[in-house]
Amino acid sequence: MTRAAAVVILLWPLAAWPAGDPAKGERLHQSCLQCHGTEVYVPPARKLSSLAALRREVVRWSDYYNPRLTKTEVEDLVAYLNRDFYRFP
Repeated sequence: MTRAAAVVILLWPLAAWPAGDPAKGERLHQSCLQCHGTEVYVPPARKLSSLAALRREVVRWSDYYNPRLTKTEVEDLVAYLNRDFYRFP
């Protein structure tokens, strides 16, 4: 990973974005389920501790699996995952 990409990944959660749409995120999430189930979200050892950490993970997944996700799509996925799995304030 280049230094610039690392900086973007680290700073991305700090960007002021509007809240995502969990319904749209749920539809996007269907493509995630083609490779893994929801069990990867809940093991205590892998449980994320904040909304910012969740956003960083979605950005990382997006970069690895589907670099075409927009900022809005990332926020939609974060909103869905937070609503249905993580429940961060």
